[in-house]
Amino acid sequence: MREIVIMLAEIVNTIHDILVDMFGLHMTDKDLHFWVIGIIGIVTFFFVYAGFKIVEKMKWSIAILSFIYTFTVMVVLVFAIELQQAITNRGNMEFADAVMGLWGFIVFFVVYAIVALFVYFIVRKVKKE
Repeated sequence: MREIVIMLAEIVNTIHDILVDMFGLHMTDKDLHFWVIGIIGIVTFFFVYAGFKIVEKMKWSIAILSFIYTFTVMVVLVFAIELQQAITNRGNMEFADAVMGLWGFIVFFVVYAIVALFVYFIVRKVKKE
């Protein structure tokens, strides 16, 4: 996990150096964050918006959107916990821990989905009769 954080930091530093070298842009960290995060955010928004418009047309769209939102929150939570472990030295900061935590959520969600579908089809069959 530490290696991933270090690699991401190196990528960000490289992008910063490229911006300075290629364009002669001498930005403060605040300026750089404003532009880079702003551009990444708006591009991400357009992709998410298009994807959610597709999901909107599907059956159980609210359940699908709820899963996507919850999964996103879980990703943030899992990595926040891993970073907290690194900062406080209480536990090991490992990418595998984060992945296993997310697998836990997915497994519990699949169990929920199977039970919910089972109940849905039973109720539907009972209402037909």
